[in-house]
Amino acid sequence: MSGSADIGLWGVPLAMIGGAVRVSTPYIFVALGETITERSGRINLGQEGTLVFGAMIGYGVAIITGSPLLGVAAACACGCGFGLFHGWICRFPKVNDIAVGIAMMQLGVGLAVFFGKPFIKPAAPHLPAISLGWWSAVPQIRAALDVNALFILGLGLALFLNWAFRNTKYGLMLRVVGDSSDAARAMGLNPNRVRLYATAIGGGLAGIGGAYLSLYYPGSWNEGISSGQGLMAVALVIFARWNPLGCFFAALLFGGAGALGSALQSVGVTQGYYLFYAAPYVLTLIILTATSSRSHSLVGAPGELSITK
Repeated sequence: MSGSADIGLWGVPLAMIGGAVRVSTPYIFVALGETITERSGRINLGQEGTLVFGAMIGYGVAIITGSPLLGVAAACACGCGFGLFHGWICRFPKVNDIAVGIAMMQLGVGLAVFFGKPFIKPAAPHLPAISLGWWSAVPQIRAALDVNALFILGLGLALFLNWAFRNTKYGLMLRVVGDSSDAARAMGLNPNRVRLYATAIGGGLAGIGGAYLSLYYPGSWNEGISSGQGLMAVALVIFARWNPLGCFFAALLFGGAGALGSALQSVGVTQGYYLFYAAPYVLTLIILTATSSRSHSLVGAPGELSITK
């Protein structure tokens, strides 16, 4: 039995709290980015590829430059590039954004695997953590309250977007374009341009989420680093009803579910704990099943989204 079991069953909620904060951060950024994209009336299933490619680019740039912050910036820039490419393709008539997203997902993963092989073994500098548990002498509490700055940034971004969608000109433009292209054109807006920018911003945030994976938790680059988190984040957006704060709390829920197996292991459970690593995938399946019911409409869904037509 490990030292984490010294505080008994309290180790489970402590480990889940710490795990929720660590595991949820990529979900937060991908989900917020996808919320911006889908609010404009476009769905981007390519976020999984952007997440993986961002993880590889962030890790590689951090190794080359010695700066994890430059790695995050590079991942964000590459994510914006993926989003711009996705948005540019979708401007053509009769192009299905879901099909393009699947192609972009395969492209991002393929490019990451191809260019990322030299970075599998070298160690990159990690993003620093902010210790919010300095006041405690209990190691488990200190570990649970080690928070990365990107998590705090994600919370601030969720609060800002929740306000901006309702109270700013750009938020109104995004919502109008997402609800009705005809109404947007009547207001003098160019729906394709707004969606192009929204998809680019969404891709940039997904790239930041990828850099977090490789530069903080788990803190290394390998070809299977994502485990489908980009796709799960798309389901998370539907579950949160396209609300930024809802995305943040839903990401914490997914993060806590993902940390359940490790939490049980930390208190000495040595058999069967690994089954709980499947909890996020089970949650995704439940969410997709519930939201696809004919008897329940997608409340809050932008009218121009492919899944609402």
